[in-house]
Amino acid sequence: MNAEHSILESISDGVFTVDLEFRITYLNRSAEEMIQVRRDDALGRLCCEVFRSNLCEGACALRQTLEKGRPITDLSCFIINNDGRRVPVSISTAVLRDPSGRIVGGAETFRDLSDLEELRLEVNNTRRMGDFSSHSPSMQRIFSQLEAVSESGSTVLISGETGTGKELLARTIHAHSQRRDQPFVAINCGAFPDTLLESELFGYRKGAFTGAERDKPGRFALAGGGTLMLDEIGEISPAMQVRLLRVLQERSYEPLGAVESVSTNARIIAATHRDLQQLVQEGVFRQDLFYRINVIQLELPPLRRRREDIPFLIETFVRRFNLSMHKQVSGVNQRALRILSTYSWPGNIRQLENTIERSMVFCNGMYIEPGDLPAELAETETPDACLDPGTISAAVRMSEKKALIAALAQAGGNRRKAAEILAVHPTTFYRKLKKLNLAPNLPDGRKKTPPAGKKI
Repeated sequence: MNAEHSILESISDGVFTVDLEFRITYLNRSAEEMIQVRRDDALGRLCCEVFRSNLCEGACALRQTLEKGRPITDLSCFIINNDGRRVPVSISTAVLRDPSGRIVGGAETFRDLSDLEELRLEVNNTRRMGDFSSHSPSMQRIFSQLEAVSESGSTVLISGETGTGKELLARTIHAHSQRRDQPFVAINCGAFPDTLLESELFGYRKGAFTGAERDKPGRFALAGGGTLMLDEIGEISPAMQVRLLRVLQERSYEPLGAVESVSTNARIIAATHRDLQQLVQEGVFRQDLFYRINVIQLELPPLRRRREDIPFLIETFVRRFNLSMHKQVSGVNQRALRILSTYSWPGNIRQLENTIERSMVFCNGMYIEPGDLPAELAETETPDACLDPGTISAAVRMSEKKALIAALAQAGGNRRKAAEILAVHPTTFYRKLKKLNLAPNLPDGRKKTPPAGKKI
């Protein structure tokens, strides 16, 4: 070990170097401890295989440094250690040159920010489990159940509108389950006709049909002892429902062209944006299949019912697209934030993500402005939004006010029921009403008309 490596062994930051093919050439002791991988097992492997960062696909900081020859400093991201734990880190990169000045590789240092992240989440009152996080009270019921759901092997049904993050929730459940070392396999059942869906789920044997020149494993086989997510399960036909019910009951299936059954131990997580109970009543969805998949049900609220998350989701998306687009946008200005915070978001988080991506394409300044937003959003700007921008807290208060009014309207003016809709304690709900000066105008019958001449 040379003198430089001796120094690197004594520092608390993780350090590794790669060659021009991004294969690890050096790893210090701190890096070994953080990712829980032995140095001998890491040397010679691709860095993306060892560190499994969220930047590895499409936004690799080390690749940008080698291509442009410029270092990157204090970039926040996360890595996945050998135990599958998500570790928040701050990374810096630099190029490595030989004595003649020729670039021969790159170096990256990373600092564990776990303690800082925990403090930040505590201050922001955020609930987090893996990549799944929220500031919204309407999400607290899900978070309170998530650990128990993950540890169980029971079938889960995730419901929620399109774009609310059902697959992310399913992946989080898998990542914190005892099956975390086994595959997570997802399939959108609504994207295939029956004939293709059957072969995709169960696979086929060589010669099962014209063109089947070799065996092909289906998604059940690929999932093994892991988790199989059946997305948009409400879209499958009655015939496929019968086939799927048999698999869930008997834990076995027959690939197309097979003469014997194959057993499966995969955990099933189903997801749908449709009301399956309504489909059962209409005779479109089998009742026995519904009860088979509805062991544990988790319902993700739409983004319009968790507006507290919008500023933080925007911050996350801006940071991500800065890397992929090689931009340095600092965020959104206050007028744009008000528009984004009060929009109804029928496409939920996915629509918000696409909106931020589109806006950053046209953003030429430090901040996204209303003019950078899609026309359908910019046109919703109210006269109030054209006044003094105020602060982020003002935008959040506006979002809270709209959420309270919408909940009251949905509850027919009943405050206690409205509090249940927003998943907050009634006392908290009443306090927010008073704080936002909504209490005197509630049409719920609780406020009695005062006698003539008497002030409220």
